[in-house]
Amino acid sequence: MSDAVIEIRNLTKSFGGTALFRRESTFRATDDVTLSVTRGKTLGVVGESGSGKSTLLRMVLRLIKPTSGTIEVDGQDIWSLKGRDLKAFRRKVQPIFQNPASSFNPRQSIGQILTAPLEVHGIGDRESRRAKAEALLERVGLPRDAIDRHPHQLSGGQKQRVAIARAVILQPEVVLADEPTSALDVSVQAQVLELFDATRREMGLTAIFVSHNLAVIRQISDQIAVMRHGKVVEYGEAEQVFGDPHNHYTKTLIAAVPDHRNLRRVS
Repeated sequence: MSDAVIEIRNLTKSFGGTALFRRESTFRATDDVTLSVTRGKTLGVVGESGSGKSTLLRMVLRLIKPTSGTIEVDGQDIWSLKGRDLKAFRRKVQPIFQNPASSFNPRQSIGQILTAPLEVHGIGDRESRRAKAEALLERVGLPRDAIDRHPHQLSGGQKQRVAIARAVILQPEVVLADEPTSALDVSVQAQVLELFDATRREMGLTAIFVSHNLAVIRQISDQIAVMRHGKVVEYGEAEQVFGDPHNHYTKTLIAAVPDHRNLRRVS
């Protein structure tokens, strides 16, 4: 794709191998994965537990190094970045994790959690950082006075709203979301999905959204990649994947979704 922000080519991650005194089998978490994500669009990656989708996301975040293959963001090989270029990448690409409670420091206030990225990148002073954090809290549907609360004082849905605010406070180009709604009640899940998609559209973000839930993926994705046993078994525009799936596994997943014919993308 000519306007791809993220280019993943032949990406393989193997675990295991030869150990002292014994031979361990090698497990391929991802196996020769090739994907592109178009600027301003969301690629939904769906698959059952162990399919390799979260490992894929962590490699794009530079948390796990690939065994082979390349990942480019805006034409730069992310694993060759150093110094200023690496810091710029960290600002450009932001994560939203499955459980915000585990990625928040419980001793920090919401204000400290939100302003930490601004401090790391030397953006603004204390007053302007706080003002930006308060404005973002309001933007994600939380009261400004939540800035002085701590994570344990918020519900799961509220924490995930804070996680979205933290991910966009640096005005990144790319957001990578790893099952961000899986621990939420269905009604709260829908609200967070709408917030995620509205924020992404408003800011023109490019996103990869990982989930085991095909209904969730359908709601927010422009493109869909279906993974199984580390491989991409189906990949294409959302309408094509749902309207005319080619792989038997994809057909099985779609058929298992209640009222799958009525699934629509968030608009």
